[in-house]
Amino acid sequence: MSIIIDRRLNAKKKSTVNRQRFLRRYKNLVKEAVQDAVDQRSITDVESGSDISIPRKDLSEPVFHHGQGGQHEQVHPGNKEFNTGDRFQRPEGGGGGQGSGDGQASDSGSGTDEFVFQINREEFLEYLFEDLALPNLVRKELKDITEFKLKRAGFTSAGSPDRLNIVRSLRAAHARRIALSGKERREIRELKRELREMEVSPADTDQFRAKELRQRIAELNGKLRRLPFIDDFDLKYNNMTKVPQPSSKAVMFCVMDVSGSMTREIKDIAKRFFLLLYMFLERNYEKIEVVFIRHHSEARECNEHDFFYARETGGTVVSSALRLTDEILLDRYSPSEWNIYIAQASDGDNWEADSSKCSKIIKEKLLPKTQYYSYVEITDRHHQNLWHEYKVIEKENPGHFAMQQIRGHGDIYPVFRKLFEKKEAENA
Repeated sequence: MSIIIDRRLNAKKKSTVNRQRFLRRYKNLVKEAVQDAVDQRSITDVESGSDISIPRKDLSEPVFHHGQGGQHEQVHPGNKEFNTGDRFQRPEGGGGGQGSGDGQASDSGSGTDEFVFQINREEFLEYLFEDLALPNLVRKELKDITEFKLKRAGFTSAGSPDRLNIVRSLRAAHARRIALSGKERREIRELKRELREMEVSPADTDQFRAKELRQRIAELNGKLRRLPFIDDFDLKYNNMTKVPQPSSKAVMFCVMDVSGSMTREIKDIAKRFFLLLYMFLERNYEKIEVVFIRHHSEARECNEHDFFYARETGGTVVSSALRLTDEILLDRYSPSEWNIYIAQASDGDNWEADSSKCSKIIKEKLLPKTQYYSYVEITDRHHQNLWHEYKVIEKENPGHFAMQQIRGHGDIYPVFRKLFEKKEAENA
């Protein structure tokens, strides 16, 4: 019998196979711990690993033991001190809180008995994004999003006429003619040398032999002339190979209201949502660009720092930000080359007459160019007019436009999962 022991080790000298088996076994507990970590830590730290705690009661192993009941015969050791019915005192140092048990004592609160282990960044993100999928991946045929670019890689003997390399072909033909005519050329040189030696001494020249040499030289030269100048075997073509190119380019538009009604807490929630979305896109695309657009009564493109921390405020006209988004798309991001995602965050306030303009811009200009448009309303109040306008768009564009409400920090991750949960592939 052969026994195979897998001794592959990770960086901490622990069995990789055993670790994977452990993570599969306690998958649900690890997922819950990861979700708790997202709620408790800054979203900027999500890319690092995490300490996972699992209660020891959940680590119990199944065991075989005798069940209760039935007849059992058991032999106990005898003693010389006690008889049946005797009472004896409690040993000193035990019980009543005076003895030392197996655990650690505490003078306050309640303790937990947990098993703690570390998961790395990749494992953390794997559990974080599990069951999530980019919308319309199947429809956009992005399951295999790697494109290839043709690149020169030497020469080949077969190919299309447009890739024929003339210099290489002529060089190969010349080499072939030299190789095939080597024997004849050597013989011609020998015959010419003999003929010159005979011509040096004309008195002793054997005319018959000289004539025979000239005829043989003419024969060999004729044979050399019959060698084809170029043959199919000589043709060389430029060899082109496919080199994978990072064609999965995505641009993420972050659109946020910075009017006076947007408090610092609301902006912080929006920041966490945007960063979580960026991390999600980063796992699905090779190249990502982010465009930050902040707006109040006017909209402008800015850098990340100004987007979240600039103190400029004003009224609320959402359509100005949507128009600017469309202008940037037309100027820099062609839908044929880029996968376009737009995420909008607001507290729902908007100028009453502007909401219908927003709906028109989204339906006519932005949705035809985008992969997905997500809107989050960050408020614990009743929905505003902008929400009701967007609700109509969501009904008309299921799977392409989505909206959710965030009431507090604890809603960020659940809302994110709802916006990007896996959808069943639509029939073609």
